[in-house]
Amino acid sequence: MESFISMLNDTLHINGQLFCFLISLFPILELRGGLIAAALCNVPMWQAIPICIAGNFLPIPFLVLFIEKILKALKKTNFKPVVKFADFLENKAEQSAPKIMKYKTFGLTVFIGIPLPVTGAWTGGLVAGLFNFKMKQAMIATILGLCMSSAIMTLITYGIPYLSRVLGLSFWTVAGAICGIAVVVIAAVIIIRKLTKKKKA
Repeated sequence: MESFISMLNDTLHINGQLFCFLISLFPILELRGGLIAAALCNVPMWQAIPICIAGNFLPIPFLVLFIEKILKALKKTNFKPVVKFADFLENKAEQSAPKIMKYKTFGLTVFIGIPLPVTGAWTGGLVAGLFNFKMKQAMIATILGLCMSSAIMTLITYGIPYLSRVLGLSFWTVAGAICGIAVVVIAAVIIIRKLTKKKKA
């Protein structure tokens, strides 16, 4: 993703803030791509975070409101590539839905908040629109999810490179150390919870 964004930046030659906003608008790239673009363009972190959140959030209300009508219209064209694209979007929503619908708003928040290629606000909005989430519920989950995703991606795009420079270590050494600490903390929390439950029993 980083090489693709770098190529786009070299081709377009536009203002860094506008570039990361535009990248955040697009499916797949979304906020995660926007923050990578912001770091590549040396956009200050305090500017990059709200710009990328706004860019990623902007299309989602329209997606939730109109996705069913858009898919129906695409299928009515009877043009095979267009119909296949509509079916692909529906299938993608159906595959993601069980993970989300089990926990509703919380599930949608976490799904949007984990910055992976198959997750994000666009897929979350697709599921919310097709599976009849209330608009308020979908928007709260989207905003919280984008805040969660921005925290993770800011650590990756700004935090780790900064620590790498300060400590004089490679990016992957610092990233590995942070992941190791996170695993230890999560394991400790799980063990403490299990011990607490045993004592109560």
